[in-house]
Amino acid sequence: MNKHSECTTILVGRNASIDGSTMIARNEDGEAPLNPKNFIVVNPADQKQDYKAVISGVEIKLPANPLRYTATPDVSPKIGIWGESGINSANVAMSATETITSNSRILGVDPYVEGGIGEEDMLTIVLPYINSAKEGVERLGALLEEFGTYEPNGIAFSDKDEIWWLETIGGHHWAAVRIPDDAYVVAPNRMNITNFDFDAPDTLCSQDLKELIDENHLNPDYDGYNLRHIFGSATVKDNQYNNPRAWYIQRYFTPEVEQSPFDQNLPFICKANRLISIEDVKWALSSHYEETVYDCYGDGTPEQKRQLRPVGINRNQEVHILQLRNDVAAEIVGIHWLAFGPNTFNTVVPFYANVTDTPVFYKEVGEAFGLDSMYWLSGLIAVLGDTNYNLYSDVRDDYVQDSVAAFRHIQHRGDKNAIGQADISRYLASVNEEYAKVAKELTTKLLGQMVMLGAPQMKLRFNLGD
Repeated sequence: MNKHSECTTILVGRNASIDGSTMIARNEDGEAPLNPKNFIVVNPADQKQDYKAVISGVEIKLPANPLRYTATPDVSPKIGIWGESGINSANVAMSATETITSNSRILGVDPYVEGGIGEEDMLTIVLPYINSAKEGVERLGALLEEFGTYEPNGIAFSDKDEIWWLETIGGHHWAAVRIPDDAYVVAPNRMNITNFDFDAPDTLCSQDLKELIDENHLNPDYDGYNLRHIFGSATVKDNQYNNPRAWYIQRYFTPEVEQSPFDQNLPFICKANRLISIEDVKWALSSHYEETVYDCYGDGTPEQKRQLRPVGINRNQEVHILQLRNDVAAEIVGIHWLAFGPNTFNTVVPFYANVTDTPVFYKEVGEAFGLDSMYWLSGLIAVLGDTNYNLYSDVRDDYVQDSVAAFRHIQHRGDKNAIGQADISRYLASVNEEYAKVAKELTTKLLGQMVMLGAPQMKLRFNLGD
């Protein structure tokens, strides 16, 4: 039922980040390369109280007091909303979801619920009604217990102080962990939580989870409760599809730790050898095993270059980095960094979340191809760039650095001038429009540079001339 099934998540605690902010980030990947997305704001008047899922048909009565929130839904409503990522007006962020794995032991005890909730629904029915990351866990946990789910997912919540990671278990169960402030997490498409302490203050779970494990003999370990071992998988597919992504990003943030891309027991909670920036997170989520034999654009054998699933991939629909800052006024805490399309040739833009509308270039994306939206412009550049990666990589690198530098310059000015604004949301929306204008200009410039570089390389040429 799920067509958004292949993602990569990175979580960064406030003491692990370069500026003291919390960051939850994810590539939203799909089963197919193209699935146009919009970037919108859902205002309280637009949030329906009577919710009905398209996929499962589940009907849920929502509270009457929703908060405003950003979201990145599908352009087409045919299979539902798929809100995916957002920050609400209480400065709480949610990324939903990272599709994970399960096993027959837990599904035999607690089967999936065909009429339950899933990725299509979760952001819409949770984010507008929470005032902290922990409240997000508690609300989603209660909904899972009441309605069940038809698929396994991992969901991230954050506020400016805390990050929580929740994983669904079977049809009705779940477990969540508060990520340490000085840690980072890489979560590919598998069960990720490892050692779980049921008595710790920084864990939450469905009430009967421990009894479910013990009474049904689900734990393969002699000691402790490793949820990845109990509820997850350790398959050949994990070794080709999931574990290598965690290995490569952990190697980037913690290079002194020697690990194998085929290790089934890579750590869940990690410590970096430096403070992590937005640029680091975006690079990691764009990576394809650079400087290894597994790089599809590298010097490995054809077999090696096809062996492992990269992080940045043609099925990237959008990448978000939801940043909640601790060194600014409450009105400008939330930054919804966003890019569309395959990550190898795009750039993230730091949109302020405290707005009532978003720029047309990012919110009015057509289902058919057209150059009047960032989604399709980014997709065109990625397709062209893939034809000769090494030829275009230098101008791509300049584009990424120049654009993020320009955005950061605008942001410094925007933060400073936001103080004392009579209508802060309207002012921040004007800054977001400036971001979109600069993004369009620089991305169009990149496309032009790539055309100029590529034209002399065309096969349709002849050495003799007039």
